[in-house]
Amino acid sequence: MPELPEVEALSAFLAEQLVGREIDRVYPVAVNVLKTYDPPVTALEGRTVTAVGRRGKFLVITAGGGADELHLVIHLARAGWLRWQRKMSAEPPHPGKGPLALRVRLVDPPTTGFDLTEAGTKKGLAVSVVADPAEVPGIARLGPDPLDPAFTLAALRALLAGERRQLKGVLRDQSVLAGIGNAYSDEILHVAKMSPFKLAAKLTEPETEILHRAIGDTLRDAVERSRGLAAGELKAEKKIGLRVHGRAGQPCPVCGDTIREVSFADSALQYCPTCQTGGKPLADRRLSRLLK
Repeated sequence: MPELPEVEALSAFLAEQLVGREIDRVYPVAVNVLKTYDPPVTALEGRTVTAVGRRGKFLVITAGGGADELHLVIHLARAGWLRWQRKMSAEPPHPGKGPLALRVRLVDPPTTGFDLTEAGTKKGLAVSVVADPAEVPGIARLGPDPLDPAFTLAALRALLAGERRQLKGVLRDQSVLAGIGNAYSDEILHVAKMSPFKLAAKLTEPETEILHRAIGDTLRDAVERSRGLAAGELKAEKKIGLRVHGRAGQPCPVCGDTIREVSFADSALQYCPTCQTGGKPLADRRLSRLLK
């Protein structure tokens, strides 16, 4: 799933490609991705893109201005992606069994634009057209952005106060922090040298400071690695840059211990026992506890 660093890079890439250009046609190929219907997605046609931004894991493309302004809000979910097209067919796409979900074609040159695609059978890609991004429920409930200067140590301390959940779950909760998902929560906890199952409320003041620094350093480093990359290169860059996530069975890049995994119904986490759990492996079952 694309997380904050990849969506930030997509936002920068699209800003370069789209701002100042007019939208010619919008083709909703898979109608199920549309989460709003008034105004229709075709209301974007004939409007000029004025800005592209990010809210958590959401892409926000702004077209028009003033009272006429509309926002195309995109959440790529687990298997969605954006493909920039330099040579796009002039013919409208036909609904079918392929991954294409929505196409946006520009006026000049008329062969350019982007496709939204989604692989697999479990569909989560979401597209909304709204006058205010806050109308999208997922955006309305977002917590603070960890790259915002306002996300200080004091802000993190306040978020964790009384929080009885495990750190892994807290970091992934979009209403607590916007933009961190399964992959970067693993990376952050590895940098912080903390167990994913440590209770957030039990962090000491020094540990909270370490976690705050790990959040900022990990995300800023990932954003920097992705800076300037085209949309098609971001997935590979993310995979290369990860230290523990998706690397079960491989040696930890810090200590050399074998990276372990805990599997759940629809996801898995990875961690280093030596770096994070005092050398003790976590039981690979739901509600895992340290093996004794």
